[in-house]
Amino acid sequence: MSKHNAPARRLSVRDIKARKGKVPIVSLTAYGAPFAALFDPHIDLFIVGDSLGMVLYGRESTLDVSLNTMIAHATAVVNTTKHALVVVDMPFGAYQESKEQAFRHAAKLLQRSGAHAVKMEAGMELVETVAFLTERGIPVMAHTGLKPQHLLTAGGYRYQGRTESEAEGLLAEAHAFEDAGAFALLLEGTSEPVAKRITEAVHIPTIGIGASPACDGQVLVSEDMLGLHETTPRFVREFANLRNAVSEAAAAYATAVRERQFPGPAECYTPKAD
Repeated sequence: MSKHNAPARRLSVRDIKARKGKVPIVSLTAYGAPFAALFDPHIDLFIVGDSLGMVLYGRESTLDVSLNTMIAHATAVVNTTKHALVVVDMPFGAYQESKEQAFRHAAKLLQRSGAHAVKMEAGMELVETVAFLTERGIPVMAHTGLKPQHLLTAGGYRYQGRTESEAEGLLAEAHAFEDAGAFALLLEGTSEPVAKRITEAVHIPTIGIGASPACDGQVLVSEDMLGLHETTPRFVREFANLRNAVSEAAAAYATAVRERQFPGPAECYTPKAD
């Protein structure tokens, strides 16, 4: 979507739901103001993901990202955007204990950040929690397939839907989340045929990351999309190579400082004549 075609108002959960089976939903992660402001005119949906723990903080997993960290980053994205819906991740430990705990933390997350919906990595054990939240006015995007918050029990990052048994389990989860009131499904690391089956089987939009082109939308980690990392997952396509550009800019700046070429007259303040 170009800047000229962007609607005057911010997209809503209802708008995203209505895109099922129509023009694909364009989504990116954003963790702060600069990228959010640049992406906003062109996309439909921001996901402020707990992946920021790895992307921004250099952690090995998403498990130690706090609720307050998610609030801070989501606030920055909301405050600098006008068009795209903002969905924020519920971090590990913020919703698994009980549906009441999940509601308290989801409400706090939305109230303090201004975001418009939460995303939860959910299996069948959390279907009642999804229903509890949606019945109380909290929009939920359910995240299934590969679930990074389940890293320890899953034994690593392993794509899902390898067998018919796994496929049936994912399909059952998708139907259960739809029935529980989720407005969309994020399908991560899911085999292409299974993601396609799920997309065709449910009446809510599916957003794929490492899934299928048949999904109703796609999301990538922005830094991966921009080519800022030395290596990227197989499912990523780099739409730019900013890693080299950023490194070259830093090298040029360092040279200019060391050779006393920066700052120059144009970058200095000089006294005004009386």
